[in-house]
Amino acid sequence: MYSSPIGLVNSFKFDQSVVNVFPDMIQRSVPGYQTIISAIGLLAERYAQEHSVCYDLGCSLGAATFSMKHQISATDCKIVAVDNSEAMTQQLRANLSHDEGGLEVDCLCADIRNVVIENASVVVLNFTLQFIPIEDRQALLSKVYQGLLPGGILILSEKLKFDDQRQQDLQTDLHHAFKKSQGYSDLEISQKRSALENVLLAETFSTHQQRLQSVGFSSAEVWFQYFNFASMIALK
Repeated sequence: MYSSPIGLVNSFKFDQSVVNVFPDMIQRSVPGYQTIISAIGLLAERYAQEHSVCYDLGCSLGAATFSMKHQISATDCKIVAVDNSEAMTQQLRANLSHDEGGLEVDCLCADIRNVVIENASVVVLNFTLQFIPIEDRQALLSKVYQGLLPGGILILSEKLKFDDQRQQDLQTDLHHAFKKSQGYSDLEISQKRSALENVLLAETFSTHQQRLQSVGFSSAEVWFQYFNFASMIALK
């Protein structure tokens, strides 16, 4: 998408052009992505409760959905996958139609801020919260907490920023080095960074942890980090 010079780089959107390249883009852009996806399935199998719902909020093409779909064995459990991109949800429905076995999946095209969370044992926000306006994040996480059953889990994966500028510069440089090792050119890295500016709004781990605890989670810790990308577990 960004391999040729673009005069004016527009803000990043999850449209059909992104859908066409998304699996390749995410693997080459997010260090440890497949490890996170695999672990989501393992965590969901551990925490999914009978007669409950597992939510994949901001599901894109459903990598976390499929990981949960084929790992969870709890009786009468289903997955609700939500994304506000029509292009993403259309493709996810098509992919689901060719996928046999596992849990029932309801795919919704909707703003996750407007979706009712109820009877949930597992909620996944896999690199989703960072695209939600900062002023809306507290309310969204509070809604997730209220909709979780006792003993439920939130899996929250995010790009992080750092208070120490030396760490910020180091982690940014390491991330760029990772993307170059995956075949991205300096031009592609620069133009994608411009497209994501003011769209992907990263926060520090301490900010995430404090917010999660403020809405009621009894524990919130990082279980995986690769450079400036991390995944957290919050327990109810």
